[in-house]
Amino acid sequence: MDISELTATEIAALVRGGKTTARAVAEATLNRIETTEPRANTFIHVDAAGALAAAEALDAQRAAGEDPGPLAGVPVSVKDLVHVAGMPTSFGSRAFAGAPAPEDAVPVARLRAAGAILIGKTTTPEFGHKPITKSPLFGETLNPWNPAYTSGGSSGGAAASIAWRQVPLAVGTDGGGSIRIPAAVCGIFGLKATLGRIPHVHAGDLFANNSFIGPMARNLDDLALMYRVMAGSAPGDPWSKSLPGHDPVPQRPRIGWALTIGNKAIEQDVAAASEAAIAALAGLGAEVSKVEIDFVSLEPHFRIILETLLAARSSKSVAETPELFDPTFVRTVRNGEKRTGIDVQNAAGFRTSIYRRIERHFTEFDFLVTPTLAAAAIPADTDPHADLEIAGVNCGPIRAAWYPYTLPFNLTGHPALSMPIGWDRNELPIGLQIVSRWHAEAGILDLAGRLHAALEIPDRVLSV
Repeated sequence: MDISELTATEIAALVRGGKTTARAVAEATLNRIETTEPRANTFIHVDAAGALAAAEALDAQRAAGEDPGPLAGVPVSVKDLVHVAGMPTSFGSRAFAGAPAPEDAVPVARLRAAGAILIGKTTTPEFGHKPITKSPLFGETLNPWNPAYTSGGSSGGAAASIAWRQVPLAVGTDGGGSIRIPAAVCGIFGLKATLGRIPHVHAGDLFANNSFIGPMARNLDDLALMYRVMAGSAPGDPWSKSLPGHDPVPQRPRIGWALTIGNKAIEQDVAAASEAAIAALAGLGAEVSKVEIDFVSLEPHFRIILETLLAARSSKSVAETPELFDPTFVRTVRNGEKRTGIDVQNAAGFRTSIYRRIERHFTEFDFLVTPTLAAAAIPADTDPHADLEIAGVNCGPIRAAWYPYTLPFNLTGHPALSMPIGWDRNELPIGLQIVSRWHAEAGILDLAGRLHAALEIPDRVLSV
């Protein structure tokens, strides 16, 4: 049996049914990583001994007649911004390399309790500061489908570990699109749930948090299973307290559709695939209406929030040992140091205005649908501080040019999913984003499932 060809759901069923063992799955996974890793470069740390020990313990648990859990024996990778007890959390930085995690993050603990086998930590740019997975600590994680392009970021290692079929599931984080961007770029599914739905107790500012821990998977059933395990309230996250149930799933969904949201250009292949997906949704009975939305105007305010957050966290370390850090991270921190308290408060006010604007759309629609990105991917050597050209047009800063679609929903807390909808002329995947009201993840997963079935996109496998 080739474990790399199986879904998480299939692996769990085989282990639960005694058709294979968790140890056999872990061994096959570690072999796959060893075979692919020289090209993939997705892992900062692989805990082979810990994975095998956990697998053996799970096999013993099952042999004793105990329930091994809904994710029994399923290998999972975890982004290096998320704590896994017994593994280092380096935040993708040489300055913190090897520092052991004090405990599991809450979603990680839930995956472990559900029988998942935690394989190792995946690559990320330092503190997730850019959408290109590159750092002096590990080098660069290139796009699995076309190495001239980036794997996205900042969960690029997580997404690529799934595309390379090293693991079927991965834990990512999303502070401005960092799950959805690499999910789109690598051709997988990624979900940023409602603020608080998946607890994030280690966030630096719990009350103004805009960074989310979330699931990434090769198919939608696996994503939904992983999401259900990770979700639920936790005392340490104030946004997770007193969570309501999920909104009902609309049977005849009303969709607000925007191909552009103030950005100057979009690649032709991305536009064509997105329009085809919208036509498919209409064919399924959805009521589709075009909407005019300007999200690009949010970009300068988002940048203020990001830069000042990183400056507050890292200015002292950067000042003392700048040579340890990625030059693009140093520049981001320096930019943050120049901002004023008034800048930060104005950005917070603009964040509120965007939330109110989006909420008004949800009085008319059940979902907002957009491309995930304005280009399927960008070259691996792109300077994240330079203006970006898309479809021959200078579109300004990278956030306003490439991923203005994703970042608003980090600041407003709305759930958003990226799903694959096709391929461009460079053999790069194209992603579509589905957004809905707070706590409407069930509806997003349902709509994505119906659309994915309608599109009938053939599954592709990377050659090793």
